[in-house]
Amino acid sequence: MIRKTRLFTPGPTPLLPAAQFAMAAADIHHRTAEFRALYSRVLAQLKEFVGTKNDVIILSSSGTGAMEAAVSNLTSPGDRVLVLTAGKFGERWTALGKAFGCAVDVVSAPYGQTFSIDAVKAALKLETRAVFMQATETSTGVRHCVPAVAKLLKDSHSEALLVVDAITGLGTSRLDMDGWGVDVLIGGSQKAVMIPPGLSYLAVSERAWDRMEATYNPRYYFDLRKERKNAKNGESAYTPAVALIAALGAALDYIAAQADGNLAEGRNKLIENAETIAAMTRSACLAMGMRLFAPDAPSAAATAVLPPEGFTSTQFVKAIRARFAAIITDGQGEMKGQIFRIAHLGYFDYLDTVALIGALEQVAVQDLKLPGVEFGTALIAAQKVYAERGATAAADSRCFCGRTDACCSLQHEDFGAGEVKLYT
Repeated sequence: MIRKTRLFTPGPTPLLPAAQFAMAAADIHHRTAEFRALYSRVLAQLKEFVGTKNDVIILSSSGTGAMEAAVSNLTSPGDRVLVLTAGKFGERWTALGKAFGCAVDVVSAPYGQTFSIDAVKAALKLETRAVFMQATETSTGVRHCVPAVAKLLKDSHSEALLVVDAITGLGTSRLDMDGWGVDVLIGGSQKAVMIPPGLSYLAVSERAWDRMEATYNPRYYFDLRKERKNAKNGESAYTPAVALIAALGAALDYIAAQADGNLAEGRNKLIENAETIAAMTRSACLAMGMRLFAPDAPSAAATAVLPPEGFTSTQFVKAIRARFAAIITDGQGEMKGQIFRIAHLGYFDYLDTVALIGALEQVAVQDLKLPGVEFGTALIAAQKVYAERGATAAADSRCFCGRTDACCSLQHEDFGAGEVKLYT
């Protein structure tokens, strides 16, 4: 049978065809009026996509480059910073902080869980200059409660800047940078915006720009002030990834077109799509007797699944690829063999999800012979979720965590005028 390679990975993600065409046609010089017009338009679109009035900066780098830029621009050697971590990418904040000479305090949670706000409160010090965290921890499929951390900093009258890696959070979670008081929000090109790796972007608050004038960690290529100055003229400080910027413009146009040209509403539809197919996937895996690795705070960017007892995640990853040329990801580092991860961010839809669930059933029944699993079990569970959610699931009916049920037994508060619910 014909086999088409399909990515179900949390980055890179499947490419938008319109973005591929835009890259092929992007034969322009970066110091021309044509490029300046493109660059200025994309920067303006990114502000709408992020949902902020703050300036957005584009870097020709992976998301880790933007993380490094946040640390190097906002800290000085010896500064005390707080890292909130529950996975591999949270641990990257710790490594970056130490690399730039910061005194790093850490609040950690076991893989598959999120940290408690009480623990964050206990670790926050008067001299804490910045708090670094993820919106979603891709290595474990966990979603952290950004508004709860933002509210804690506000209520504590802390001078600490809040820096959020939303590389897989943007386009899969509802994020209100300005309303919550996030100072830096980071995104990446190979995620929900459906283009290849190579671009990262940062939305930066005025408070963060002010901080940069008083910090003195070394920076050159990643000097965000240079990029801001050049961006006002429609240029980047150094040679940009022209084709990727053209692709990003095409992708943002596509997202806007999903809502009759309204990019903010198109972003909401993209998020609702991720929430729906994530819920379908979780239900399907549970129906096959598997367990979720992050049942209490699941991300809509990727679902992390524990294989049944007696099996390894590597068996599922290899069998799915061998049978169907579909690529899901194994666990990272010490989690390899223990969990597999299925992505939902970006250019995935209902049919992609049903196809992968069907492939999982084939592998479970025919290849691995999982006891008690029958054809149709997982697909029926997923179909019921899709039918129950419908195409017009209310965006304001869920907590930040994306769930309508499990968080309701926890403490909720309204967060300012936006009526965003959060839990502690």
